[in-house]
Amino acid sequence: MAAGIAAAVGFRRRRPHQGGSGARGGPAANLPPADRERFERAAAELVAAHRLNADRPEARSALGDFHARRGISAEAEVEYKAALRLSPQYAPAAINLADLYRQLGRDGDGEGVLRTAISASPRDAGLHYALGLTLTRLKKPDDAVTEFAHAAEADPARARYAYVYAVALQTAGRKDEAMTVLKDSLARHPDDGDTLFTLVTFNRDAGDIGAALAYAERLIRIAPNDPGLAALIEDLRSREKKPDGP
Repeated sequence: MAAGIAAAVGFRRRRPHQGGSGARGGPAANLPPADRERFERAAAELVAAHRLNADRPEARSALGDFHARRGISAEAEVEYKAALRLSPQYAPAAINLADLYRQLGRDGDGEGVLRTAISASPRDAGLHYALGLTLTRLKKPDDAVTEFAHAAEADPARARYAYVYAVALQTAGRKDEAMTVLKDSLARHPDDGDTLFTLVTFNRDAGDIGAALAYAERLIRIAPNDPGLAALIEDLRSREKKPDGP
């Protein structure tokens, strides 16, 4: 299941510095000395500005993001945790802390962070979605499907949640449910490319070439210059015309 969800999500992994809070990495590392000094001065001013609002979770989470981008994982963790102490339901801090733990190989800790945040904000779709991804990496597919379902239900305006939920269902062998989720999502988001393409592939793999072709022809109206899609349509048309063998 993990491979299917990873392909659907297509996330990129950062590799944070795992040293102490005194480490310095990121874009300044390769700058000439004069430029590095200016960069560090600007960075210090940015940190100081956020420190003025240290009683706000948004400011502490922004500092966490800043340190994470620079590869200073220890300081990023401190700031995300501070944001969550100020506001346990502040989803951006929980999601970004869980993602930091992913990069550090600590998905078990990430699961705990997200479950705690969900207990404070049970209808936050982003938290359920992030937990679903974490559980997928932890090889807990049934629990992951449940979280993706919660995300899709809580925020039907986000086609991506339904799309990933459908992929998780399909990977779990629940093909009819996956198709239903995709069709319901397509009714709300008729021009969503991921949903259409997944309906093409699911129907093709199920042997329903006519349905696959119909979805592919809808998709090419959205992406008319995609040569791969044009080739796929030609293949589907040839397969539809081919008579069944004995």
